[in-house]
Amino acid sequence: MKQGDLVVRKSYGGDVLFKVEAVRTHTAVLKGTDYRLLADAPIPDLSVIRDPESTSAVQQVRIKVNDSLRRMHSERERQAIENEDSIRHALQQSQPFFEVPGKVLHLDGDGNYLKKSMQLYNTMRVPSHGLHVHESQMADMLYRLLPQIQPDIVVITGHDGVLKSRAQMDLFSLSSYKNSQHFVNAVRVARDYERNRDGLIVIAGACQSHFEALLQAGSNFASSPGRILIHALDPVYIAIKASYTSIKDTINLGDVIHGTISGIDGVGGIETMGRFRVGLPKPKITSSSSVLKA
Repeated sequence: MKQGDLVVRKSYGGDVLFKVEAVRTHTAVLKGTDYRLLADAPIPDLSVIRDPESTSAVQQVRIKVNDSLRRMHSERERQAIENEDSIRHALQQSQPFFEVPGKVLHLDGDGNYLKKSMQLYNTMRVPSHGLHVHESQMADMLYRLLPQIQPDIVVITGHDGVLKSRAQMDLFSLSSYKNSQHFVNAVRVARDYERNRDGLIVIAGACQSHFEALLQAGSNFASSPGRILIHALDPVYIAIKASYTSIKDTINLGDVIHGTISGIDGVGGIETMGRFRVGLPKPKITSSSSVLKA
C-alpha cells in the first residue's frame, strides 16, 4: 500500500472510498474522495480498490450527485424562464434584461474539493472567489478578504470530525471536534463584518461538524445536525441556491436541504433571503470566478 492508493475500510463495510494521503508504520492517513472526511485507519483494515467505479459506495454517491446536479440545472432553467416572463408582463414587451447572482467567497481546507467547487460555480455561472487555506487560518484570512471581496455569500468548509478520544457522549463540546472551533471562529469574523444574516449569508462546516455551535456563532446554514458525513459539494449546492434565489424571497429550506446529497441529517439552517437580482436594460457585463492565493 502506498500514497495515492484508493482504499475502503473493511470494518466499516467499505461504505466510503478514500485516497491514501500518507502511510505510517502501522496506520494510513485517509481522505474521502467524495465526503469531507479526514481519517486514519490500521493498514490491515484497508482494502485497495483497483476499479472504484464498480464499488457500491461510489455508485450510490454518483447517483445522488447526478440527481442533485439535474435538480440544480432544472431549477436554474425554470427561474430564467420565469424572470423573462415577469419582465415581459411588466413592460408589455420583450426586453433584454440582466441577472446579478450573489457573489460567493469560498474558503476550503481541501485543495481538491476547492477545485471541484470552483468548477461547479463556473458551470452555474455564479461569480465566485476561492481560496485553499488551512482551517486554523480561516478566521484571519476572512478578516483580510471580506472588505476586499465584499461577497454576498461566504462558504467556510474543509475537513472536520468527531474525535475518537472525546469523552463518551460529549458531542456538545467544541473540544470534541477536529476543526469545528476553527469554523466557529471564522463565522464570528464574518458576523463582525456583517451582522445582518440576510446581508451576508454564511454557510459553514464539514463532516460531523458542531451544527449548534455554528448556528449560534451566526451561520445561516451549517453541518451536521446528525453528525454524519457530508458530501464535498453540499456547501456549494446551498451557496448556488442562495446566489440564485431572489432578494424578494426566502430560500426554501425544505428544497435546499433535501436537495443536498447528505439531506436533513447532513445540513440544516434558518430562514434566509436570497441574493439574486434582475436589472434593466442589459449592459455588457461578465461574471468571473477565481482562485485566490494566500
